[in-house]
Parts: sequence; structure tokens; C-alpha cells
Amino acid sequence: MPDSKAIDEAEMEARLHGICFKTGPPRRIGVELEWLMYDPHDPAQPVEAARLEAAVTALRELPLASALTFEPGGQLELSSLPADSLTACVESAAADLVLVRALLAELGLGIAGHGHDPWRPPRRILTTPRYDSMETYFDRRGPAGRSMMCNTASVQVCVDAGQEEPGPLGLGRRWRLAHLLGAVLTAAFANSPLREGRPTGFRSTRQTLWAAMDPGRTLAPPDDKDPRAAWAGYVLDAPVMAIRDDGTRWAVPDGLTFRQWARTGLPRPPTQDDLDFHVSTLFPPIRPRGHLELRMIDAQSGDDGWIVPLAVTVALFDDPEAAETVYRVVKPLAETAGARPAPCNPLWMTAARDALTDPELRNTAVACFATALEALPRIGASPAVVSAVADFADRYVARGRCPADDLLAPLPGKEERS
Repeated sequence: MPDSKAIDEAEMEARLHGICFKTGPPRRIGVELEWLMYDPHDPAQPVEAARLEAAVTALRELPLASALTFEPGGQLELSSLPADSLTACVESAAADLVLVRALLAELGLGIAGHGHDPWRPPRRILTTPRYDSMETYFDRRGPAGRSMMCNTASVQVCVDAGQEEPGPLGLGRRWRLAHLLGAVLTAAFANSPLREGRPTGFRSTRQTLWAAMDPGRTLAPPDDKDPRAAWAGYVLDAPVMAIRDDGTRWAVPDGLTFRQWARTGLPRPPTQDDLDFHVSTLFPPIRPRGHLELRMIDAQSGDDGWIVPLAVTVALFDDPEAAETVYRVVKPLAETAGARPAPCNPLWMTAARDALTDPELRNTAVACFATALEALPRIGASPAVVSAVADFADRYVARGRCPADDLLAPLPGKEERS
């Protein structure tokens, strides 16, 4: 049950301004890695709940530096601690993954990096009041919410919000950059073209799910305001997903915004804890949480595939020269995006469907990866990380391909539109 001290709109706005964009010179980075758990002997079969529960219990005993959590469908998530360098972040997360993979192998399980489960229909394992409420809420709009909850996985890169002062590392510039570069990252790392073994017609099916869900909590805020003001308004005008109480079945209102709840005080006045919980139920492509959380990248295949999107993103955001260059590179994409917010505008939808087969996105991605490769040595990236990014650029970006194309190439038959 949340605390009982109610707060008014002014206090809510002040809290959102204070906690969601903490500014200063960019120093810290982090990564959140989601994985699908599966049985390597029969990937298309759901893993029994008892096996997943036993695996969860065993994994919680590991001496991990990262926070370990689980998503509603049994997806595993490792959230790194904030690191002072790309190298430190990579080394810490990689060490944790070695422990996780070794333990799961002993249990006859593995983890797969796909943006959307290519084999199995959605099946919820976790039954908590939060996820019960979330399922009820999203079911009102269709099946996309259940698929998002149970069948998706991502690489989420976290960078500092930036400086108060204008310039390549300024808050306003980084916020704008994230919403344009995000489409390029979606396209370059698209890795979810299948649903239950069949093509969906999109290279990032995961991204289309976000676009199909509740627009009040999954679209980007308007970009015509100061980021703090835009985010505060977005949060307060977003629908309330659940009103918590001491029971196991929380109220799931229909069409009640947080601002309306604050003004009416019914069924009880909202508190600071309610506001924090509400923010945790909002899923725009870039979510400010003191830092900027970039949420548009599909999970990547292979033991170390996740390193490439992490390295590229950090290089383009945190190296001043690269940040200035890449902003000029992606700025023309605003015309393609148009007035609609991400991820439902033409730029982002093209990225999800066509990825780098789209000439504009391909050319932009080529320039972005070249800029990142120049910047990586300047931010202290190891030769192995630089090599991984260069190999990805040669294998995919230069050829107008993405990881999804590897999954589509051997598949016969006509693609189906989602």
C-alpha cells in the first residue's frame, strides 16, 4: 500500500522536473539486457512453469553485479549498475552473463536474443497485482499488450540526460537526438521478424507492438516544448493503469488521467508513491529516469551481440565530436518523421517494417556507424569492442541489412502483415 500523504499538482510537477532529468556532464552509462528463456532441445515448446520457477530461484543465488528481474512471460532481465566507462559497463555485464548462461546450461535451459519470441504464443508466468492490472488494462485495446508483456525482449541503453547548457551535450539536444537516432537504431538492430515461426511483414515486430498499444503511455511526448515541461505534462495527462490498495486485485480505471485523479481525489487522493508507480507504467521510446533510457533496440542474437548497440549508442551520445556530427546527420530525418510522435510516425514505422532496405535509413545508418567507429577509441573502447562494431557495420549496415534478415532469408512463403 502506498504512503498516505497526498500531493497536489504543483508538487507532482516539481517532482517530475527534479527526478526525471538530472543534468551534468555525461559520465555514467548503463545497459538493461532482456532475454527469452527456452529449452535448446525444443525451442518452440513453452518451458514448464515449474522449470522456470526453479531456474529463477537458482539464478537469484548468483553473485551478480547487475540487478536480476523477470518479465511476465518469464523473460530474464539484467540491469547493470551505472558505470563510469563503456569498458566497465561491458565487462561487468559480460561477467554476469557468463554466470547466468553457465547455471542455465546446468538446468538444460538457454537464453535467446530476439526482439520478439519467434516460436511461441504469449503466455504469462508471473501473477502479481501489477501484471494482473497491466493485462486487464492492455486487453481493452487488443492483443498487442499481452505480446509485449510476455514475448518481447530488448537491449535498453541508458545515458546521462546531459548538461543544462546548450550544445552537443546539452539536455535539449540529446533529447531531440534520441528521438531521431532512435529510428536508425530500430532499423539497424531490428531482430524480430517472426511470430510463431511465420514472418509478420515487419523486421521489428516488437516495435510494431509498442505502436499498437495505448498511445497515452507508449508514444513520445510532444517535442515543441522544454523536455521537462513536455514530460511533466505527458505524465500527468497519461491514463492511470491501476489504483493500488492492500488487496491482490487493484482497481483498473478506464480513461482516468493522473491529472484528473489528482484533481478529484477519488477514490482516494494520489500520493508520491502513486506518482512514481504511474511513471513506471509509461513506456515511450525514450524514458527519462534521471538519465535517458533508450528503449527501441531489439534484443540481439549471439553471446556478445548486445555489445554493438550499447557501444554505438554511447559513442554517439557521449563523445562531443560524434554527438555534434550525428545530430547533423539525423536532423533531416525530422522531415520524414512529420508531426506525429514516435513510434507511430512514418519514419519509425518505416524503420520497423523495412529497416535498412529503406535508402534514407541505410545512408543515415552508414554515416552513424562511421561516426561511432571514429569516436569509440576516443572514449576508451577496447579493440575487441571496436572490432565488433566494425564487423556489424560490414555485415549488415553497409549492405542495407539487419539481423532480422538472417532469420527471414531461409524462410519460404509470402510475408504476412501484422
